[in-house]
Amino acid sequence: QVQLVESGGGSVQAGGSLRLSCAASAVTLCMGWFRQAPGMEREGVTSISTVFGTTYYTDSVKGRFTISRDNANNTLFLQMNSLKPEDTAMYYCAQAYTSNCTSWSRYAIWGQGTQVTVSS
Repeated sequence: QVQLVESGGGSVQAGGSLRLSCAASAVTLCMGWFRQAPGMEREGVTSISTVFGTTYYTDSVKGRFTISRDNANNTLFLQMNSLKPEDTAMYYCAQAYTSNCTSWSRYAIWGQGTQVTVSS
């Protein structure tokens, strides 16, 4: 069973930056970051193909967030810059066995989440 452990969340002021990390016991075809704000559904934020390196970003984070991976250490990162209050959420690292990394419903392996809070 693959295990994912996130770290790096915290509280920052608007305009600040945070870097999330996700340590994985193994790597699957697709890895991604999701977030869930209070009272909202969980949404896919960004994904990366571990084979091709292809990335995807939801419109609200394009130009501000960067997903990357360290294949040698089975670690996924999310660099978040120019943070906004609306980025406040629990952030989850996830993996999927599908080759379509934007097929959000196919992500079946989840970390425990790390809280990101952005104040105005």
